[in-house]
Amino acid sequence: MRLRPLQRRVTSIKRAVLLYGVLTLAGAAAQQPGAEKAWTPTRTPDGQPDLQGIWVNFDSTPFEADTSLAQSDLNPPSHWTDHDSPTSPKRRSMVVEPPEGRVPVLKWAEDKRDYDLAHLQDAPWHETPWVRCITRGVPAGMFPAGYNNAYEIMQIPGYVVIAFEMIHDTRIIPLDGRPHVGHGIRLWNGDPRGHFEGNTLIVETTNFNDKGSIATSAATGRMRGIPQSDELSIVERFTRIDANTINYSVTVTDPKVYAQPWTVALPLNRDEHYQMFEYACQEGNLALPGELRAGRTREKAAHH
Repeated sequence: MRLRPLQRRVTSIKRAVLLYGVLTLAGAAAQQPGAEKAWTPTRTPDGQPDLQGIWVNFDSTPFEADTSLAQSDLNPPSHWTDHDSPTSPKRRSMVVEPPEGRVPVLKWAEDKRDYDLAHLQDAPWHETPWVRCITRGVPAGMFPAGYNNAYEIMQIPGYVVIAFEMIHDTRIIPLDGRPHVGHGIRLWNGDPRGHFEGNTLIVETTNFNDKGSIATSAATGRMRGIPQSDELSIVERFTRIDANTINYSVTVTDPKVYAQPWTVALPLNRDEHYQMFEYACQEGNLALPGELRAGRTREKAAHH
């Protein structure tokens, strides 16, 4: 587990987004009196539904519906989870499709997950990319963990930008209708393309590599460490339903790994008081070298 050092401040894109946010607030303030009686999404100066702000997804809902499954004990110390942020109401499961709330994982993928978990001390590639400080992944980075569950959404003309607190990933999502990159280009977090349908931002992401995991947090139960293939594609939907809530859902399609597509749905809750700090992952990563050192100690003992 890693600690977070002092906050790293703004880049040029952040300054541009800050200016744009001021214009957005000015436009919202100019609405007709009485608009608060029936909430209507505000608009950015270029007409996008306004999704901007700091959003959190602290949520005790189990990822899958079967609560008889053994839960992982890979959790942070309790003080890491102390917070006064909004917490989503508990539901049966975050997985909403298929209707039984269970992900239809193919056996080979579960076998690979089990093999990797049994060989964590052998080599770094058996660990998830989160523990390796590469990325939490997409959509894995949108699934709640025990801490650092914050996202900053920013909008500038032609783009939506989502900054993740965990591992400080940033997704830059173009809205101009450009095609995806060529088939031969494969990325850890895929190649996103977005557009609005009414008040809903729809993001389609393709061109994933086959090196990541669909879920990287222990909070996702048995799904942690399930591999993704280069046929993975996802469709996300962000719909702001009131001043303090975005309904988020993602449909995952990967015919090499799942018997059918499956969908997760959860709310993002606005938290205007939350502060996002730099998540200095590699600088404080003691988990991975600790695992590998234990493996070398085990091997040394076996040879004596």
